[in-house]
Amino acid sequence: MTRTQVDDLPWTSQNSPKGKFSLCRRSLTLATGGLKDTGTWGGGHPFDLEIHRLPPGKADFPLHAHSAQWEAYYILSGTGQVVAEKTKEAIKAGDYLVFPPGEAHQLINTSTEDLTFLVVADQPQADIIHYPDSGKWMLKPQRKVFEMQDVDYFKGEE
Repeated sequence: MTRTQVDDLPWTSQNSPKGKFSLCRRSLTLATGGLKDTGTWGGGHPFDLEIHRLPPGKADFPLHAHSAQWEAYYILSGTGQVVAEKTKEAIKAGDYLVFPPGEAHQLINTSTEDLTFLVVADQPQADIIHYPDSGKWMLKPQRKVFEMQDVDYFKGEE
C-alpha cells in the first residue's frame, strides 16, 4: 500500500497567458509514485487521480475531446457549468460526471467561490485530444500540440 495525505500536497497552478483558463491541482497519483500520462504499460498507475480547484470566472481547459481516455469528475464544492459541444448545464457539489472518449467537455466556474472537484482518468497508452473551437490537436503522452493540414496519402513516401 502507498499512502498520502492530501492536505500535505502542494497546489500547482496552470494559467493561460490572458487568464481565461486557470486551474490549481493536487496530484494524488504523483504523490503515490505514479507517473504523469503513463499507465501500467509504462510503470505508472492504471488511473490518474487529481483534485482541481477552479477560481471564480475561470474555465479549466479549452473545450476538448479525448480519443481514448475516459474521465470522471466528482464535484466536491461550489457551482459552475459543464460545457459540451452543443450544451451547457449547471453543476454543483455532489454531481458526478463521466466523459467517454469522443465527448467534448469543459468546466467553467460561474460562481463567486472556488469550484473544487476530483478528476479520475484512465491511462491509455496513447491519446489524441481534439480542441473543436480552435482545430488544434494534442498527442499524449508526448504532450505535443499541433494543427493539422490535409496532404496526399503518398506525399513524401516515394
